[in-house]
Amino acid sequence: MPAAVGIDLGTTFSAVAVMRPSTGPEVLRNKEDEIITPSVVFFSDGGEALVGTQAKNMAKTSKDVVQFVKRYMGLPDWRFYTTFGKEYRAEEISALILKRLKEDAEQALGEPITDAVITVPAYFGEAERMATRQAAQMAGLNAVRLLNEPTAAALAFGQNESSEGVTLVYDLGGGTFDVTVMRKDGQEITVLATSGNRLLGGFDFDNALMNYVTEAISDQGGQVPLEAAGDLREKCETAKRALTTTARTKIMMGIDGTMYQVPVSREDFERVTAHLLDETRDKTERVLADAGIGWTEVDHFLLVGGSTLMPMVPHMAEQLWGKPIERKVRPNEAVALGASIQAAMTQVGGDDPDPADGGTTRTALLSLFGGEMPSVGDVTSQGLGIVATDIATNQEVNSVIIEPNTRIPIAGGRSKNYQTAAANQTSIQLRVTQGNSEDLQLAKVIGESTVAIPPYPKGAPIRVTFNYDPDQTIDIEAYDLTADKSLGHFEIDRVANLSASELGESTALVASIDVL
Repeated sequence: MPAAVGIDLGTTFSAVAVMRPSTGPEVLRNKEDEIITPSVVFFSDGGEALVGTQAKNMAKTSKDVVQFVKRYMGLPDWRFYTTFGKEYRAEEISALILKRLKEDAEQALGEPITDAVITVPAYFGEAERMATRQAAQMAGLNAVRLLNEPTAAALAFGQNESSEGVTLVYDLGGGTFDVTVMRKDGQEITVLATSGNRLLGGFDFDNALMNYVTEAISDQGGQVPLEAAGDLREKCETAKRALTTTARTKIMMGIDGTMYQVPVSREDFERVTAHLLDETRDKTERVLADAGIGWTEVDHFLLVGGSTLMPMVPHMAEQLWGKPIERKVRPNEAVALGASIQAAMTQVGGDDPDPADGGTTRTALLSLFGGEMPSVGDVTSQGLGIVATDIATNQEVNSVIIEPNTRIPIAGGRSKNYQTAAANQTSIQLRVTQGNSEDLQLAKVIGESTVAIPPYPKGAPIRVTFNYDPDQTIDIEAYDLTADKSLGHFEIDRVANLSASELGESTALVASIDVL
């Protein structure tokens, strides 16, 4: 049986790892002999796609380079337009990145790869998760599990014998932020609460520095042209990295024959990005409150994601926790390593040894975790419900059925009872929402479905049940309480995701593009 791999599909960088029966989890090197691959795609007018470091190097000079596409997953109207008239969805671009990762893994392992555990931000909603699944399918991968990134990091940390107790995972990547609190008891890892912002990461810290440099150049009488934005972003990203080890640096920009020099100190950078760091602090303290945990009860504080290398992040963490932060996991590798462990667990399956390898994968997992197979219990990241009419106000509201931070999978689902709005109506429309507030303006409609019912009098009771699986995908049942029978289980028509025909067309498109 070919190995199942773990894939960290990141906003700025991605990585693939595999569980080696003899040596444990290992990040695989790509064709350039790198352990991480930039999540960047360059489209040529010849119909090819360049993915990785070479594509990233072209970002400052070419308009046919697309980056940070993970931020646009689940947005049905987003498109990337090339200069030669082609357009691509976010799922298609992510599929090309996955296709490159798949080919690199196959080269490293010397065998075909079909199954993968792919990580997603814990705060990804249902639309973003389905978009990730569709991207994997386009790339020829079977996503056997979507695993939350902080949970993956906790699995990688779980190899450590001292990992017992409460762990807080602060995951600040290139484009997303998650914070998760979990408890490890023996080999059982239980997520207690999670929060985050899918639009907060190193990208935003770069943006703040770009604004600072642009204003400084303006003060010197210059103006950064729009076409130089790619060059400026690269220089600011380089400066940000330099400021992790040095107190000050310089950014130099040549504009219309004039060279502008902007000195940047670490203090300058931390000042212009303080509001971003403050948001991560607020969410960290909020998620502890949601979990019912105080700082004195936190046994481990894990920093995950490349953006945690900024000195201000561990400094803030130490202020909050009151203890020195130790680097117990590798920030750029932990998520991929944890995904590979979950992939091996998924592949091994039940209690019998894996017949394909004589049980060596199971033996390796047992050895890794002290003789007992780990188990992971996750939670929902956001509330799920339906649009309903409040009888008292006659106003539409977001009726939350599954509260955020509910343990999954949910045995028996979660249910609420509703009433028909008019006499003799023959159908009900279920508009599925994502959001934690009753205020419909603060929720997002992620799908809908119409269910036929008998022509009952007004006020006939209907029960709606949501079932949620470990990948945080939804199954819905409508139940006719008058007739005491199910109206059926169904999946919603996802307004934010590709239809079956669109998915087929996109799969054919991705298959037709050579990835270099």
